[in-house]
Amino acid sequence: MRLAEAVGLTRAIGLSVVAEHIVPLVRTVPATLIGSGKVEALGAEARALEPEVIVVNAALSPVQQRNLERVWNAKVLDRTALILEIFGERAQTREGRLQVELAHLTYQRSRLVRSWTHLERQRGGFGFLGGPGETQIETDRRLIGERLAKIRRELEDVRRTRALHRKARKRVPYPVVALVGYTNAGKSTLFNTLTKSGVLAKDLLFATLDPTMRALKLPSSRRVVLSDTVGFIADLPTELVAAFRATLEEVLEADVVVHVRDAAHGETEAQKRDVLKVLAELGIETDGDHPILEVLNKIDLMDRAARDGLRRGNGNCGPIAVSALTGDGVPDLLARIDAVLSQEAMNLDLALEPSDGAGIAWAYAHGRVLRRRDRADSVRLSVSVDPPDVDRFLAHYGDKIKLKQYLKNAS
Repeated sequence: MRLAEAVGLTRAIGLSVVAEHIVPLVRTVPATLIGSGKVEALGAEARALEPEVIVVNAALSPVQQRNLERVWNAKVLDRTALILEIFGERAQTREGRLQVELAHLTYQRSRLVRSWTHLERQRGGFGFLGGPGETQIETDRRLIGERLAKIRRELEDVRRTRALHRKARKRVPYPVVALVGYTNAGKSTLFNTLTKSGVLAKDLLFATLDPTMRALKLPSSRRVVLSDTVGFIADLPTELVAAFRATLEEVLEADVVVHVRDAAHGETEAQKRDVLKVLAELGIETDGDHPILEVLNKIDLMDRAARDGLRRGNGNCGPIAVSALTGDGVPDLLARIDAVLSQEAMNLDLALEPSDGAGIAWAYAHGRVLRRRDRADSVRLSVSVDPPDVDRFLAHYGDKIKLKQYLKNAS
């Protein structure tokens, strides 16, 4: 399965795969990663096929990459470089491009030793190119370091802007529901089905890089913001986890995390472990404060017996079986999201003057009115309010809220 994934990653950047091999690795060889016999055998095949690129689905040191390129006489990409190439092609927004460049430069800085064959040369230059006696590699490292510092400053601005956007969303109280999952698990297809949007959804690894948000109305008429995020993958390069932290902060701020899995994939359990590992690195634990709903997607690719077996969990606390493509099980998912958010909500009792039309309208606009009782001297409202908005209700209505009821529900 990992070989198939590597082939999929390679094809994701438009390369045609002419040969593929599984190389058993009993022990790593410091110079070339794999044994000399296999290196020579693959070199003979490379001389016959003359590929432009050879992909090694593992992390290579700069020395290993240089030695393999010499023997195979072709450009060699390791797993990290391949994923960086894909990200470089898919990033559309300025933020996405900055994040990819940060990851690429961080990766490349450690590999300058193989990028230059003229390191013995020294050159003089102007101030911004380095003084006399500075070697080429020193210049390049310094320039990369300066560029990295500039990108980090710009991404910090992005992070602040995102924080302001999140703060603004809290003023317009819509809970955030974030879709996460292994790449190509069907997150964007589910996103489109739920929100009736047209986000790019292809049978491609890493089809989505830049986060997208849309409003979504739940069965209870509660409105939420649904966020589609970048897919995860096994052995995700640490450079990318660090670079995309600004984007992934949307997941950290989410009220509900929906973990979308490809239930029809042969490695679905391994993919689940990889996703949970990345979430843990971000600070989201399965038994933590973030509610996590597990969605088993692509049940349309399974036989009837398997589908029926998965559907049995839709009505309780188990995983929700859906087909994002056909819509099967989607109502169950929406109901479950609604139920989770309702568990977090608090009920407030309001006693308003019948003439206070603005106050009554504000309650309907910013909460979910569960019951209304009209009397001659008052209008009594029971309102369900999400935890972040309780303080806003207290500030807006003051002593018109029954605090005893509020405290009882909050405890």
